[in-house]
Amino acid sequence: MKVISDQLSPWLSGRLTSLGTDGFGRSESRPYLRRFFEVDAESIVTATISQLSRWGQFDAHKAQQAIFELGIDPEKKNAARN
Repeated sequence: MKVISDQLSPWLSGRLTSLGTDGFGRSESRPYLRRFFEVDAESIVTATISQLSRWGQFDAHKAQQAIFELGIDPEKKNAARN
């Protein structure tokens, strides 16, 4: 559940990146749900390289290009807050 890591993250200098659906009820296909809730492989890679880029451990331009190539919309609203 991502709510736990969301609650802990401020106390750990933002070192946690939340993943998970927290039990939202939807009936679409599993791949659709994984993408919607950003827990599919592409979203996990995006979360990882984004965080590494913020920490200065991954080139920001390469991160942007990778996110584009993975088909992730960086402007998408947070699924948990829709």
